[in-house]
Amino acid sequence: MTTMPPADDAPPPEGQQPGGGQPYGAPDAPPPGYGQPAYGAPEGQPAGPPPGYGQQPPGYGQQPAYGAPPATAYADWGKRVYSALIDSVGPFIVAGIFYSISRPLGAIVWLAALAWSLYNAYQAGETGQSYGKKIAGTRLLSEQTGAPIGGGLGIGRYFVHIVDSIPCYLGYLWPIWDGKRQTFADKLIKTVVVPV
Repeated sequence: MTTMPPADDAPPPEGQQPGGGQPYGAPDAPPPGYGQPAYGAPEGQPAGPPPGYGQQPPGYGQQPAYGAPPATAYADWGKRVYSALIDSVGPFIVAGIFYSISRPLGAIVWLAALAWSLYNAYQAGETGQSYGKKIAGTRLLSEQTGAPIGGGLGIGRYFVHIVDSIPCYLGYLWPIWDGKRQTFADKLIKTVVVPV
C-alpha cells in the first residue's frame, strides 16, 4: 500500500505557517547581508544611513516665535495712510461718486465698499496684513504678544476707529507724534502697526 502525499488544502501541522515557513510568533530571520557593512564601507562600521540622516534641521516645522516688537520698529504715518486708502477710505470715496450719479447704484457700491473694508479688517486681524497693509509693507500685531490679534478682534478694531474720528479726527493724526505710532483705537485694542 502506498502513502498519498497530503492534499494542498490540508491544514499545516500545528505551530507552522502554510508553505512550511517559521512557526507562528517566531521572529523572521533577517535577510541575507543584514548587519553587514555597506558596500565599500570599512570593516567594523555598521550599515545604514550616515549619522544625522533623516533628522530635521533646528527650527524646522516649528511655529514662528512671536514677541513684542522692538520699541523702534513701528510703521510711519505715511504707510498707515497708504494702506487705509486701499482698505477702506478709497472704496467709500468711489461709493460716494456713484451715489452722486445714482442713488440705487451708489447704495450697492457703498455696501460693496463696506464688505471690502470688513474683509480687510478681518484679514488684518487674522494674518496681520490686509490687502492695503501688504502693498504698504506693514503688519498689524498685538502690542503685548507680537502675534496677529485674530479676525474677530480685527473687525472690532475697525469699528473702534470711530473713537479716532470723534475729536476732529485727531486720533488718526495721533501716530505722527506718538512714541508707538498708535491711533486711539490701537491704544484701546492694544495693537501696533510695524513695517514688514
